[in-house]
Amino acid sequence: MAICVERSLEMLIGLLGILKAGGAYVPLDPAYPQERLAFMLADADVSMLLSKQALLTALPRTNAPTICLDSDWNLIGGQSTDNPARVATAANLAYVIYTSGSTGKPKGVLVTHQNIVRLLAQTQGWFQFDERDVWTLFHSYAFDFSVWEIWGALNHGGRLVVVPYNVSRSPEAFCELLREQQVTVLNQTPSAFRQLMQAEESGESSKDLALRLVIFGGETLDLRSLRPWFDRHGDQHPQLVNLYGITETTVHVTYRPLTLTDVDLAPASLIGEPIADLALYVLDDRKQIVPAGVPGELYVGGAGLARGYLNQPELTAEKFVPDPFTDQPGRRLYRTGDRVRYCANADLEYLGRVDDQVKVRGFRIEPGEIEAVLTEHPLVRQGVVLAREDDAAEKRLVAYIVAAGDHSPASDELRTFLMSKLPDHMVPSGVVTMETLPLTPNGKVDRGALRALAQNGRRQRVFSAARTPVEDTLIRIWADVFRLESVSINDNFFELGGDSILGTLIVARAARRGLRLSPRQIFEHQTIASLSAMIATREDGKDDESYSIYAEYQGQSQ
Repeated sequence: MAICVERSLEMLIGLLGILKAGGAYVPLDPAYPQERLAFMLADADVSMLLSKQALLTALPRTNAPTICLDSDWNLIGGQSTDNPARVATAANLAYVIYTSGSTGKPKGVLVTHQNIVRLLAQTQGWFQFDERDVWTLFHSYAFDFSVWEIWGALNHGGRLVVVPYNVSRSPEAFCELLREQQVTVLNQTPSAFRQLMQAEESGESSKDLALRLVIFGGETLDLRSLRPWFDRHGDQHPQLVNLYGITETTVHVTYRPLTLTDVDLAPASLIGEPIADLALYVLDDRKQIVPAGVPGELYVGGAGLARGYLNQPELTAEKFVPDPFTDQPGRRLYRTGDRVRYCANADLEYLGRVDDQVKVRGFRIEPGEIEAVLTEHPLVRQGVVLAREDDAAEKRLVAYIVAAGDHSPASDELRTFLMSKLPDHMVPSGVVTMETLPLTPNGKVDRGALRALAQNGRRQRVFSAARTPVEDTLIRIWADVFRLESVSINDNFFELGGDSILGTLIVARAARRGLRLSPRQIFEHQTIASLSAMIATREDGKDDESYSIYAEYQGQSQ
């Protein structure tokens, strides 16, 4: 059964209802483009869709019966209140979460009840969760980190705080929520936590944080980024933990508690030891185990492996391979595509990807999927997408295109096209138009040359200083948000690495300085010069689309 609702009580009611009825849930993020949602609905061939009345007009058509959790209560109320007979077993599916696919289409990962239950049971000895814990549902339920957040809280009797989307995109508002709700278990991608650290350090509140655990996942952790936190809070209360994982192996694979001394080991990304019911192998190209200290590809075996990919038997056979290290029939290993090595102390160190797959803001992305959509644009003949780190060590996507004719699409036009077909986290921040793409001697696209081009292009930008107090204020905000020493009034928001998270952050900081903006205005007026002109010509000093994130949070928390 599919469910498409925003973060809300209805979302949790829907998930629990689907599972109690013996079904498996397919989470659909309402923010996803119609085309992507339509593919997921068709690919999963869902028997029913749960949604809300206000979302129906934005959803693609489906033949599945649709129930609105906010308006069909007369229909729902007519059903029996008796507990249904338990028809699901541990081997039945619990959910299907879609991840980026290299073919241009997302792929559904089939995860069972047993996969989830053993994850919670096998990690309990490390974390000792109980009914006193307060968790947050910070992430989209279409991202498998949410599986850990939702069921980790509910299965241990804890309290789960559903974080409104706009609050999740404002570090200041989210930090205030953590204090007000006295959250004890916080799960974050490293990128989100870096922003939260800044907000926590600069903010003032009468309440202290109540965190006992901060759990990282979703992307590579730069240990150096944690030094300001350790300097302020120490390394014991809360305990910081790095959990490496993959959707196909049920959220988490390894465990590594972090201390202040680990910061000095940078730039290593330590991911620690495996969960007890998993087996890890570091193999070379011939599928032979490599010695400690030698890099290889990580293979994962054990009880966490998903069934495979929905409707993709060939891909399942390619990624879930027979386990050559056991005599037990049917045992498999999952090829992660991640490069790792064992340290002398048996600590596992993450080194990067074997292929081109990347993680941005915690989402696993196949650049090939974005490239396939790029070339659907009539003015694009060829496209390559890379992830690069900006000055703040944040990963951003950059698209390099070759025009199909004499005219190439403008960056904002191409970005609008991509936003109609891809989720926000898959839309490149920058677009570079080239006559031809550089090639290696083997005839492949020279991705290293493209990365160097991106860095040089950023250094050669033309600087224009502020001309008005509003521009000066916006420059200070942008420089702080993008972590740059200087920002020109003609710098493009997206080309600096802007996205919806940073846009909302700018809105919040501008509001504190008396400037009311909305994310859409930043997306439409992509330079400080354009934004300032828009503010200057606004007749009443307000805008229908402007809003206060803090007011929204305070209203929802009453």
